[in-house]
Amino acid sequence: YQQNPKTYTIVKQVLAEGNAGELQKYFGSRMEFGTAGLRAAMGAGISHMNDLTIIQTTQGFCRYLEKNFSDLKKRGIVIGFDARADLSSGGSSKRFARLAANTFISQGVPVYLFSDIVPTPFVPYTVTHLKLCAGIMVTASHNPKQDNGYKVYWENGAQIISPHDKGISQAIEENQEPWPQAWDDKVIDSSPLLHDPYAMVNKEYFKDIQKQCFYRNINKETNLKFVHTSVHGVGHKFVQLAFKAFDLSPPFAVPEQKDPDPDFPTVKYPNPEEGKGVLTLSFALAEKDGARIILANDPDADRLAVAEKQESGEWKVFSGNELGALLGWWIFTCWKNNSRDTRAIKDVYMLSSTVSSKILRAIALKEGFHFEETLTGFKWMGNRAKQLMDQGKAVLFAFEEAIGYMCCPAVLDKDGVSAAVITAEMASFLASRNLSLSQQLKAVYDEYGFHITKASYFICHDPKVIQQLFDNLRNFDGKNTYPKSCGRFKVSGIRDLTTGYDSSQPDQKAILPTSKSSQMITFTFANGGVATMRTSGTEPKIKYYSELCAPPGNSDVEQLKKELDELVSALEKHFFQPEKNKLQRKTE
Repeated sequence: YQQNPKTYTIVKQVLAEGNAGELQKYFGSRMEFGTAGLRAAMGAGISHMNDLTIIQTTQGFCRYLEKNFSDLKKRGIVIGFDARADLSSGGSSKRFARLAANTFISQGVPVYLFSDIVPTPFVPYTVTHLKLCAGIMVTASHNPKQDNGYKVYWENGAQIISPHDKGISQAIEENQEPWPQAWDDKVIDSSPLLHDPYAMVNKEYFKDIQKQCFYRNINKETNLKFVHTSVHGVGHKFVQLAFKAFDLSPPFAVPEQKDPDPDFPTVKYPNPEEGKGVLTLSFALAEKDGARIILANDPDADRLAVAEKQESGEWKVFSGNELGALLGWWIFTCWKNNSRDTRAIKDVYMLSSTVSSKILRAIALKEGFHFEETLTGFKWMGNRAKQLMDQGKAVLFAFEEAIGYMCCPAVLDKDGVSAAVITAEMASFLASRNLSLSQQLKAVYDEYGFHITKASYFICHDPKVIQQLFDNLRNFDGKNTYPKSCGRFKVSGIRDLTTGYDSSQPDQKAILPTSKSSQMITFTFANGGVATMRTSGTEPKIKYYSELCAPPGNSDVEQLKKELDELVSALEKHFFQPEKNKLQRKTE
């Protein structure tokens, strides 16, 4: 009894060798379904992404949706996929998407299955546009090539948050026996319940993002040149279409990286966040074609990195916080100058996550709109944005430092396609005023105050050490006392989102939701510095994010950088204690 000869062969071989350790690797524990869905390597066994685990996951998800939506069979769901594939186990995003579609169709649920690869943001877009009950995107974003993932959106068009993850997880446990015809995905092709939203979304999405296009005439005339790379992922075609929708000349595509390739042959990690290594081929093409700006998407095109050639001939890669500052300034300015939106400024909002730069807060304070911070991750920003929009508010922009931007209310998640073309329009507009992105960034900081950020992480494979490190911070000078200083830096406030303590609130209770299962403490310092230490949900890392916010008028950037560097050194020395805790530093 074998449905997938490839995974069957892998397991048979392990059994024949009698290697218990190997067997444990495949069958030791089931992948955990969390708010980010699933993310694991493709391969055999219940701890990997394969035909069986996709069928089981989808059966659970289907039952959970049936319980929550009486009109599921009327409204249906959408499924999208990227170009990932694994030859050894026969798994691929497309195959997993078809198996998932088959599961829902077998229960009489209409499925809008994209016929070809799409960017991740197209799934939440379709949920909202067609008023569907849910969406599934099969992608592992910018993870290593052996991985795949299964990302879930709720009817509000945002990623799921608790308690849905627990509900789905439980339903998966209860529906592990594959239903009849679970593997027979050929039957869906003739089913009246199967729809292909590809052509419709390719028309409507590009129509919707044009609401963010304000300078068509400049776009038509500009002689600014752009290079785009999709890093062997799905982004190429869609960014080309986005440029066309904005009347911009198409960007030069990096030829070696423009077509989808599940092996990602030209990069070590297909993650533009890793900076210059991923952009080597882009720099070369830009030099050759005389382009000044590089736009890089991650493989599922929901993130965007930007680099600009400086007067000196050097390339500057903007951090997520710097691009967040530029886009926040630009989108607000466009709203103020051109918007047909009649809402008052008091109904305008921008969001960012708690580990991202507070630059939007400074802009909001001066301009009179609202700024809110959420917990880390776009699931929180998407859900909060939807709540605000349902109350009649305008949510203009949301971002996180991990190069994620939501520039367009039609997608309640990060979207690297709209962010790329809006960045291109902003750059073209600035060029018509003889300004570069870097010069405008400085102008933003001059006007609203310099915000200097520095983030890194330590690797630690021992959960006990991590627990001890955070326990130590909570019992620093005796029981239940937090540090009053860090080296020479005086601590002025503490927010602990693991325990729910916030020294700045009258009742000492944090406003943001707390989670006992993950560690996260934010320290505010008397010098205007902020530092957050947190554990990663997906990797064995303790991350930190630090920022120095100066009031407008303090323009001695070098002095501010030096101050932040010293704060970070003190943080590492006194709070992380890397030698004592045997922590491994991030290697560049």
